[in-house]
Amino acid sequence: MKGPLFYSKILLFGEYGIIKDSKGLSIPYNFYNGALKVDKAHTEKQRQSNVNLQRFADYLAELEKQQPDLVTFDLKSLQQDIEAGMYFDSSIPQGYGVGSSGALVAAIYDKYATDKITVLENLNREKLLKLKAIFGEMESFFHGKSSGLDPLNSYLSLPILINSKDNIEAAGIPSQTKSGKGAVFLLDSGTVGETAPMVNIFMENMKQEGFRKMLKDKFVKRTDACVEDFLKGDVKSLFGNIKELSHVVLDNFKPMIPKQFHKLWKEGIDTNAYYLKLCGSGGGGYILGFTEDLEKAQKALKNYKLEVVYNF
Repeated sequence: MKGPLFYSKILLFGEYGIIKDSKGLSIPYNFYNGALKVDKAHTEKQRQSNVNLQRFADYLAELEKQQPDLVTFDLKSLQQDIEAGMYFDSSIPQGYGVGSSGALVAAIYDKYATDKITVLENLNREKLLKLKAIFGEMESFFHGKSSGLDPLNSYLSLPILINSKDNIEAAGIPSQTKSGKGAVFLLDSGTVGETAPMVNIFMENMKQEGFRKMLKDKFVKRTDACVEDFLKGDVKSLFGNIKELSHVVLDNFKPMIPKQFHKLWKEGIDTNAYYLKLCGSGGGGYILGFTEDLEKAQKALKNYKLEVVYNF
């Protein structure tokens, strides 16, 4: 058995802000993907995945008991497949902010949820919010509280615009200009990021009035402006807002930026060669970069591997 592919995702804008109702924009990233497979001959990685699936299945059985109105699963088939050696065969790096657990959640829901909401039906706001709620509960198994957005993106394979917690929609984004000089890219920090500790630091900071004020007046304001500029295709305004956003993150989210990147982050702002921002919760994994001139950014970051995800 080999199930359908589910893709990784990139949250272009909205990390941390969406916890406090900023806008957000998430896009599927087809470079990485994963699928459920049943196979008895296991490598160590596949064996570990199989063990984790068993733990996840136990969690889902408990979730179904506690919230039968939210979601139910064909637990018998799931258990049989796990016993037959099922694992999640994935190229998505874990702890890199590109949604490895999200793709797994989407794959399990797609195969084992009973009475599931399918991608083919008319996905109105109510259905999207219901899916998001289901995925949020499912993904909480992996890293504490989850918004459910990563699995939603992976499941639908569509860009998702988050207007607020209760208002999400599938979005059309401007088509890429392959001949354009500008780009969004991923920069590999070379270390794995843990989501839960980063979110804990953020929640602690939220207890301070000054941090809350900065979040609302600067971070959320700039994030919202970036989302609007990106969707409109207003590249000039977008880069002005991204520069400011990069500055706000450097000044206020230092623990989420791996230490060895503080200098690089500032150099981008000072030279305008590129602007960096968090990809997911930070702490490691990928860093997201934006540049109006990819060649210039590649020269400035010649010691790093850049992966282009979108061309302007």
